[in-house]
Amino acid sequence: MVADAPINFLLVDDLEENLLALEALLQRDGLTCLKARSGEEALELLLVHDVALALLDVQMPGMDGFQLAEYIRGNARARHIPIIFVTAGSADLQRRFRGYEAGAVDFIHKPIEPTVLRSKANVFFDLHQQRQQIQRQRDELELAAEALRRADRHKDSFLAVLAHELRNPVAALSGGFHLLNKDISPERAADIRNRMDRMLTHLSHLVDDLLDASRVSQGKIALKTERVELGEVLRSAIDASQHNLDAGGHRFITDLPSEPVWLWADHTRLAQIVSNLLNNAAKYTPAGGTVSLSARALDDAVTISVSDTGVGIPVDMQSKIFEIFAQVEAHLAKAQGGLGIGLALVRQLVTLHGGTIEVESAGPNLGSVFTVRLPLEAVPPAA
Repeated sequence: MVADAPINFLLVDDLEENLLALEALLQRDGLTCLKARSGEEALELLLVHDVALALLDVQMPGMDGFQLAEYIRGNARARHIPIIFVTAGSADLQRRFRGYEAGAVDFIHKPIEPTVLRSKANVFFDLHQQRQQIQRQRDELELAAEALRRADRHKDSFLAVLAHELRNPVAALSGGFHLLNKDISPERAADIRNRMDRMLTHLSHLVDDLLDASRVSQGKIALKTERVELGEVLRSAIDASQHNLDAGGHRFITDLPSEPVWLWADHTRLAQIVSNLLNNAAKYTPAGGTVSLSARALDDAVTISVSDTGVGIPVDMQSKIFEIFAQVEAHLAKAQGGLGIGLALVRQLVTLHGGTIEVESAGPNLGSVFTVRLPLEAVPPAA
């Protein structure tokens, strides 16, 4: 819950002792009193403050209370402010009529009855607080509605990519079966089977990614944690990604600890995190670019960084890139296959390990750096 903002109320009187007396009568927790000794001072305060109630002395030198009320009603920012006139003068009808015509909601006559003043003022303070709450709720609903609209757009884009990714290997498998039923040479048949095997592997990876993302988001995945050595995990990740790195003709640089670094983690899932980041770097780095993997044990955390010289990430997308359906539309043509849920899955797995992941990019075509931080303090003592 967001704490309520202080409620401002305005007191206008040319006598300081009257201002102090009114402030003492109305002050309570959550209220801020704004005091002015002239109409001009009051107008200056209203330029910068939102006010729940204005109490104006009628008889002031220069601009009197009625004139000030007319100025307030003529100001678009302040015209909604309820005005109560405080007067020691007579209560004749003509005077009341002028006051209500100037925008007053009530008159209070001196000497002031404290209970009556507080009762009337609290009504407007409470109404102002309710308006603040309604405004906050409206803002929250608008944010939720925008999030739903964005998720719906991402979902549509995701389904289109999924259909495309499934259609290609299915068509290739169908064509392969059709060719195998024909009278072809053993060499040709072996080549077709190899291609079909690659398509089946691709389909399997797509399904695995979908299932993993679903399981993690629903809390149905459990880590099989054990004491693992960071270097072994990173070597497993490199082996799993080597094909993609080689296929792009990338220069691959590693900077890893020379001494063993022990973690309490799920070896398979941690290797999957790093492998996904390496595959992502290879996918979005032009042929001949550089992909780097570095790791450090500093203080109470292990830091793993994957950097590249690829297409980069626009600044406005860096806070959204880990969302389940989020993709940089300008990068879709460079994606070379995949559903675009890899980074969302990575963040979920990192979170399960009690860590964090961040991305840095100077912008389009300036590369990216993904940094994973995992806590070391959670490591149980060696058996």
